[in-house]
Amino acid sequence: MNIGVLALQGDVREHLAALAESDVLARPVRRPEELADVDGLVIPGGESTAISKLAVSFGLLDPIRKRIADGMPVYGSCAGMIMLAGTVLDGRPDQESFHGIDMTVRRNAFGRQVDSFEASVEIDDIEGGPFHAVFIRAPWVEEIGGDVRVLGRVAEGAAAGRIVAVRQGNLLATAFHPELTGDLRVHRYFVEMVRQAAPVR
Repeated sequence: MNIGVLALQGDVREHLAALAESDVLARPVRRPEELADVDGLVIPGGESTAISKLAVSFGLLDPIRKRIADGMPVYGSCAGMIMLAGTVLDGRPDQESFHGIDMTVRRNAFGRQVDSFEASVEIDDIEGGPFHAVFIRAPWVEEIGGDVRVLGRVAEGAAAGRIVAVRQGNLLATAFHPELTGDLRVHRYFVEMVRQAAPVR
């Protein structure tokens, strides 16, 4: 089973390492032909407008949209959540997304870089207690469609109650960065999603 990490911009290396520790073959994806060889894809945190522009430049926007429509599991963290959203608030007018999850996401919702913070987040479906979640210029989810399931909300502080983890079918998104904490539970959850969806080779 192969899981790709979209390697255009952002914390690609950290996701590759977390997936490798989760006992799958992880590989960077920069070209459409590399996308064809993976069973699932991670869209890392970074800068969503940069990822959007590079996805267009590298010819990956439409191929990823097609793989999503065909049922490929995808996990997006932070900027990856924005890239999976159907609607993006406070984005650039020309910003593209993969239109995977029926949700409205607000960019930089928690504030700028100096407003980055850490908080506890309980994630439905994942045992072991709350996550120590790292939010860096993070989005939040303002609205969801009927097929989207809320998995996690901020549990404390001024942002308490904000939606920061969702799932729709084979698509998973978090506003925080589990790849920066050493807690592999989100990655292992996604690996199991890919395993259940992967065709028999």
